[in-house]
Amino acid sequence: MKEITAIIRRDKLPETRMVLEELGYPSLTIQSVDGRGKQKGALCAEMDSEMPESFCAAVKLKPTPSAYALEHTLPKIALFVPKRMLTMIAPDDVVDRIVESVIKVNRTGRHGDGKVFVSPLEGALRVRTGETDEEAIS
Repeated sequence: MKEITAIIRRDKLPETRMVLEELGYPSLTIQSVDGRGKQKGALCAEMDSEMPESFCAAVKLKPTPSAYALEHTLPKIALFVPKRMLTMIAPDDVVDRIVESVIKVNRTGRHGDGKVFVSPLEGALRVRTGETDEEAIS
């Protein structure tokens, strides 16, 4: 068994859920998270589509934080971009297919497309029934 963790753009969540359901793996946990990648807080035009609606109003920048930053000298701020983090457990034999599907749906070629992590899982237990390992994840 493996644990698959995918951090994706918010607008890609519905399409990703649909693909996982079509593969037969609709069980997942979804969390709203904020983070940043190797841009280290630098504002990028690609990120503007992911900025919360309240961001521009909060700092009084128009039309977008990136457009403003290009025209003005600003200190680098620690900008955290809202994302969705999906966590799912899958048998070893389908992990590659799930990962490939998640990547295919979420790849736009721009900064902020996300990350996928695959970790070994030592065991699983369904609390209600006491089932373990493979039976617990199906």
